[in-house]
Amino acid sequence: MAEPFSEVAVEARTTDSKQGSLIDLRGVEKTYHSGRLEYRALRGIDLTINHGELAAIVGPSGSGKSTILNIVTGIDRPSAGTVNVGGARIDQMSEEELAIWRGENVGIVFQFFQLLPTLTALENAMLPLDFAKGESGEERTARASRNLERVGLGDKADHMPMELSGGEQQRVAIARALARDPAILVADEPTGNLDTDTAKHMLDLLAGLNREGTTILYVTHDTELAAHAHRTVTVRDGLVVETG
Repeated sequence: MAEPFSEVAVEARTTDSKQGSLIDLRGVEKTYHSGRLEYRALRGIDLTINHGELAAIVGPSGSGKSTILNIVTGIDRPSAGTVNVGGARIDQMSEEELAIWRGENVGIVFQFFQLLPTLTALENAMLPLDFAKGESGEERTARASRNLERVGLGDKADHMPMELSGGEQQRVAIARALARDPAILVADEPTGNLDTDTAKHMLDLLAGLNREGTTILYVTHDTELAAHAHRTVTVRDGLVVETG
């Protein structure tokens, strides 16, 4: 079971979250600048994700799906609007506060796995714990081993990424994202590089983690895979156009 959100030294920058809500975006805009050019990725997003939800964000390429994930995880800052996650106003945090908050509260799964090729599956799963304080090397190893077991790779701990299939590499990436027992797991096209059958198994794994108590928000372009979610949020031209 995922632990409640850890507190960071930002008491003056937190608000009480709504009953049941974990993620609350209000009037969120994001504009990217490149020289004289600007691109409005988000045009005023209102979105609430509740504790325990398994939610999918769908929409065409360039619609703003990945930008929403980046805003929720604090990787990007909004140009306007408020971002409240677990009662914390993360849009008002400093970079240092964000790094601490993100490391303790959010697990991120990327489309291209992003495993370090010179480390074993176990060592990759341990990476976020190497920066954690208060745990011995044995405790970190035990925690990473348990997470590999959770994703069905307990027998592949000593394998290098090149010795694993695409689906297995993505499972290692999920085990790594679970390292700090986050309350929320976000995934950007987690099945984008997998064949159809492996992709369905991956979504089954995410659904299982959700049943254990983790709130999951993922982006997918595949409407069939989005059907695994409790709720689908459709984004187009930087706006939420449908949710249900």
